[in-house]
Amino acid sequence: MYLGLLLSNKPFLLCAINANMSFLNVEIKAKCNNVGFIRNYLLSNGAEFKGMDEQTDTYFNVSNGRLKLREGNIENNLIYYERSDQPGPKNSHFHLVKVSDANSLKKVLTRSIAVKAIVKKKREIYYINNIKFHIDEVSNLGSFIEIEAGNILADISQEKLKEQCEFYLKEFKIKSVDLIKGSYSDMLMEKQ
Repeated sequence: MYLGLLLSNKPFLLCAINANMSFLNVEIKAKCNNVGFIRNYLLSNGAEFKGMDEQTDTYFNVSNGRLKLREGNIENNLIYYERSDQPGPKNSHFHLVKVSDANSLKKVLTRSIAVKAIVKKKREIYYINNIKFHIDEVSNLGSFIEIEAGNILADISQEKLKEQCEFYLKEFKIKSVDLIKGSYSDMLMEKQ
């Protein structure tokens, strides 16, 4: 999700992000066999590298959408999102809450609604304007690229966000066979 924004040096963003606000991402997730090519492309084209985050995403059982607690060195958030499962660009409507005591929150959520899946990954985080890029190495799944064009920074139409994703889909030479329709948690549960 488009959550690394909390790393920004723009202080007004911290007060704009709260649980009562919903934001839109148009997202693409794909298998990545050319991590070096994508990393070099991003750095050569002015992407801002935010860092390497080791993240644990704990997904909880909910009746609709997805609810996950993200614990990392950079991003620590409770995230609720609704997104269709389809390959290629897809809309994701999300709410997020910055979390300062993830361990206690995880205990409460685990006892009250139970854990659905746990995803561990190493994530490189990059930005070009309103677009966030993740190069992920996911335990037991492999390497992936995520492209998230979001309206959290500016008033951008859904159509424009989709165009941005499709542009990078072509620039990264991502094949349709490599597009992922669901989440990492879905993929891990299918493997079991």
